[in-house]
Amino acid sequence: MLKEFTFRGKTIEELEKLDIREFSKLASSRQRRSLLRGFTEPQKRLIEKINKTLDGKYKKPIKTHCRDIIIIPKMVGLTIHIHKGKGFEQVKIQPEMVGHFLGEFALTRQKIKHSSPGIGATKSSSAASVK
Repeated sequence: MLKEFTFRGKTIEELEKLDIREFSKLASSRQRRSLLRGFTEPQKRLIEKINKTLDGKYKKPIKTHCRDIIIIPKMVGLTIHIHKGKGFEQVKIQPEMVGHFLGEFALTRQKIKHSSPGIGATKSSSAASVK
């Protein structure tokens, strides 16, 4: 049996009917502050692209550098390409992501991959090259 997703006791359909101010009352304090202060210009452009995509007027993939926007219920189901410093990472927005920042799902730091140290990397490696 599949459990239906709820956010603070409301289903995703109920959340989509709420406007931003009503949704912000359900969000945590950091996200609420961000939503109530209003959207910045890059965030407004992203929301505009999302609205056009939902209407069917925008066919290209949604690409954004705006990592600091809160995921709102109307974004659920869309695939957004989030910039992560060097390129874009494709992220499909799931209902569980509602209320989080967009940048949380496109990590910018990678695992460090070291091999053996080169000559001059340590004091002992310089002594070994003399032999």
